[in-house]
Amino acid sequence: MTITIRKLDSTQADFQRDLHHLLAFEASTDEAIEHAVTTILHDVKARGDAAVLEYTNRFDRVNATSMQALDLPQSELKAALQAIPEAQRQALETAAQRIRVFHERQKQELNGFTYTEPDGTVLGQRVTPLDRVGIYVPGGKAAYPSSVLMNAIPAQVAGVQDIVMVVPTPDGVKNQMVLAAAAIAGVTRVLTIGGAQAVAALAYGTETIPPVDKIVGPGNAYVAAAKRRVFGVVGIDMIAGPSEILVLCDGTTDPDWVAMDLFSQAEHDELAQAILLCPDAEYIAKVEESIHKLLPDMPRKDVITKSLTDRGALIKVRDMQEACAIASDIAAEHLEISSENPQHWADQIRHAGALFLGRFSSESLGDYCCGPNHVLPTSRTARFSSPLGVYDFQKRSSILHVSEAGAQTLGKVAAELAYGEGLQAHARSAELRLK
Repeated sequence: MTITIRKLDSTQADFQRDLHHLLAFEASTDEAIEHAVTTILHDVKARGDAAVLEYTNRFDRVNATSMQALDLPQSELKAALQAIPEAQRQALETAAQRIRVFHERQKQELNGFTYTEPDGTVLGQRVTPLDRVGIYVPGGKAAYPSSVLMNAIPAQVAGVQDIVMVVPTPDGVKNQMVLAAAAIAGVTRVLTIGGAQAVAALAYGTETIPPVDKIVGPGNAYVAAAKRRVFGVVGIDMIAGPSEILVLCDGTTDPDWVAMDLFSQAEHDELAQAILLCPDAEYIAKVEESIHKLLPDMPRKDVITKSLTDRGALIKVRDMQEACAIASDIAAEHLEISSENPQHWADQIRHAGALFLGRFSSESLGDYCCGPNHVLPTSRTARFSSPLGVYDFQKRSSILHVSEAGAQTLGKVAAELAYGEGLQAHARSAELRLK
């Protein structure tokens, strides 16, 4: 199989234009999808369980006669955990333990605080968990038990008491590893529904499904469109784009390793993006040779070929310092720094979803079991957003306990500002408390 991957050079006059063209990705709005999602959301909001049942039977080709048939008991989750091969169970449990340890540290950083001013006024912040969250887990062509762990464990660590997972089961086929992961992660309820109807049920609630406060987790175009539309009724994590990997390499890593790291993201999706930045032209040529050598043995070689041809690149840069500047502009979801002294270069990176430092830190380890979350900002949104974490399942409330003495000072300030804004009742409310 032949593959042609574009090569760019930062010294060329048109480099910035070509780079931005390469990075440009806007998920085109499919009017048919938007119309279908709007119809489904309105229908579920109006008819509740009946609509969810109807759409689930139609789209997933099942014959459920009631919502109870789509509600999996905890005993089935535990049975799945016992039924999967021992090696899979141990891998899930090890990954879960590492994910939990990492996210426990995030919780410690979010403790509330108060402080008391000289006049006795107490100000502060209180951190509390969300009451109920919904986790969407894709079904059908692929199953992602790792996503169950990454979405449910931070919610549980945050203190969320009710974690509702929805997962479609086309033709009634249930993935046992997904159910086992739900048992390990502490999911409190699993419903075998998917698509826009599942998002609608979580957002609006039905006769048997109470509404949640936030919906997280990846899905297809219908799920993404539905999440976008219900935002505001509930919170959402993000609207994720295609997966991305950017490798910064100084030319000292085995080129086969780098080629396979590029494959690891390219195999996700034809729209996924894999880019190498390197100052060594000879090394770039070696990576290209590795790509041609290793590709034929990849089961998903057709997907990899399409991804690398359409959106991949091997980029020659002046030096590693320039590579860091370009990497910060790209703001990739996954950034590997495969070099000597990777921390030195990491200190020069401003924007990335996750940084993998050193040649042994393959992105795939982060996808499954290192501990940090694999739900990461894509499409350059790492410039302003963060990985999914405990903080996404907690909210902050301000605390204001103003003393009588404090009201004498603050009341005058507030009244002055309120009169300046033309809000007389605000001003009078403050002034009534003045002696």
